[in-house]
Amino acid sequence: MVGSAGGIASLISYPVLLAVGLPALPANVADTVASVACLPGSALGSRPELQRQGQRVLRLAPLALAGSGAGAVLLLLTPGGVFSRIVPFLVAFPALVLLIQPRISAWLEKHPSKSGRFLSPFALFAVWVYQGYWGVGVGIMTLTVITLAVEAHLPRANALKNVLLGMADAACSAVFILYGPVRWAAVLPLAAGFLAGSGVGPSLARRVPGNVLRVAVALGGLGLAVYLWLNPS
Repeated sequence: MVGSAGGIASLISYPVLLAVGLPALPANVADTVASVACLPGSALGSRPELQRQGQRVLRLAPLALAGSGAGAVLLLLTPGGVFSRIVPFLVAFPALVLLIQPRISAWLEKHPSKSGRFLSPFALFAVWVYQGYWGVGVGIMTLTVITLAVEAHLPRANALKNVLLGMADAACSAVFILYGPVRWAAVLPLAAGFLAGSGVGPSLARRVPGNVLRVAVALGGLGLAVYLWLNPS
């Protein structure tokens, strides 16, 4: 349900996986594979905004698939001890982005698409490498880059983001399933929770002040980053 506040469900689900005893890397893999369950609904809900964007999807999909797959491979090549020391920074970064999200949104509204023409496909590729490696907060980053470089209209940019993130998430999950330490005992119940939460989350989010939830999750993420730095798994 927290995911409906801006795609930051992993700031809750990741520490839960750590709390039930999974090490850092298997917890990240389980969280990524399970999150596939919440993406089809968001893409289906964006069908009106996706009209006449088929060519964009076809053009950007290879970048999403390749970048996310590369990030997943990079994650599997990272030694577990090294990853445990990187995790606090990976948690803190999206938490900080979440705190300044209103400023990002306001800036995007004042700077339409022409201001972002300097951005190349390499920016999107880098974002999707990040998703394959970690992924928390990648929705905000992807939306920012797409709005600057591809589509200035936020609802259409968000719809494009949903489809491309779904493809990217499926790609890195495929790598993890084939080669990674997938803990299915954790993936299956978490996926069920993502599926159910993504269905009821939007209606609940309408009743909760967005800023309260956003700040609470961001501060919780920063607190988790400090804890993980002091107590690496």
